[in-house]
Amino acid sequence: MSVWDDLVGQEKVVEQLSAAARDADALVTAAADAPPPEASRMTHAWLFTGPPGAGVPQTARAFAAALQCVSPDRALGGAPGCGFCDGCHTTLVGTHADVTTVTAVGTQILAEDMRDTVRKSFTSPANGRWQVILVEDAERLNEKSANAVLKAVEEPAPRTVWLLCAPSIEDVLPTIRSRCRQVTLRTPSVDAVADMLVRREGVEPEVAAAAARATQGHVDRARRLATDPAARERRAAVLRLPLRLDDVGGCLKAAQELVDAAAEDARALAEERDAKEAEELKAALGAAQGGRLPRGTAGVMKELEDKQKRRRTRTQRDSLDVALSDLTGFYRDVLALQLGSRVALANTDVEDALERVARSSSPESTLRRIEAIAACREALDRNVAPLLAVEAMTMALRAG
Repeated sequence: MSVWDDLVGQEKVVEQLSAAARDADALVTAAADAPPPEASRMTHAWLFTGPPGAGVPQTARAFAAALQCVSPDRALGGAPGCGFCDGCHTTLVGTHADVTTVTAVGTQILAEDMRDTVRKSFTSPANGRWQVILVEDAERLNEKSANAVLKAVEEPAPRTVWLLCAPSIEDVLPTIRSRCRQVTLRTPSVDAVADMLVRREGVEPEVAAAAARATQGHVDRARRLATDPAARERRAAVLRLPLRLDDVGGCLKAAQELVDAAAEDARALAEERDAKEAEELKAALGAAQGGRLPRGTAGVMKELEDKQKRRRTRTQRDSLDVALSDLTGFYRDVLALQLGSRVALANTDVEDALERVARSSSPESTLRRIEAIAACREALDRNVAPLLAVEAMTMALRAG
């Protein structure tokens, strides 16, 4: 058991980060065999990139845990990142005082969202071994917030480490990425994800294989699909959509149902998370029994509620994006059948529907449909109203 156990198919990355964590430990403890700073595999800024579902933020958090590891075995030559000690545990669950996590609650990370974090980055760690700043959505930094991060990365405090996560290096300002050591993750194999689901989640092998195949190696989506019957039903409804676009009315109805399903999915995801955050904040503020807040703290709760409201909007769009990914996978399989490709189908559970659509259309029309889905995703990124974007997509899917 270690902090690296949940990273699927990233053996080379784990090796790189484990070596850096060893050197970081040596630098902090001033061990007799510590390498000189110029030879250390540790550095003050890291940029983690990789395709969706590869586990980019999870990898960064595992590294943060290894940096904060205080296991006695570490002092005896064991690798940092035991997964059990207080430093590892609190980092992994998000409660370590010296690990600050920044996530986008809307489409951008604003300068005001980074102000306190940047200020904290210049302070020494309070309890841990390093002051760790983990930015999960570095691609969402706007110009002002990115410039604030750049200044902090250019002149970091001696015991501060920045961990930035983004889909690709091109999503981060050149001036920031040039100061970071890059860690590139890859999409794990379907077999590796299925094996993880069986070992870590106790999922039946057949269900695990189907979930891993359907999500094409996306670890988080595969886990949810394998363990949540409601998620499997939502996916099944999405894959029925191509057979329901016979007329304009069918297109508009399908679009409305798709948007409503995404909203319901987002609501279910947000409810539990929002309630947990609210209770934790009330406890931190010293709320009395019954939930009554101390005088002067109502504004803090209002800030949290506003943040959660903005995040719910993003969560709905993310849920809709998952549905569009499933739809893209459907037409990719249709195209594979039409071209006689030997590529393994992702959606074997709806193979009859795939063959029906493949027989009734041409490869050219399938490509146009895939492009229509991509156009819908781009429209959502530009903050087009979800229903309008999806209605335009379903009409284009019908036209072929």
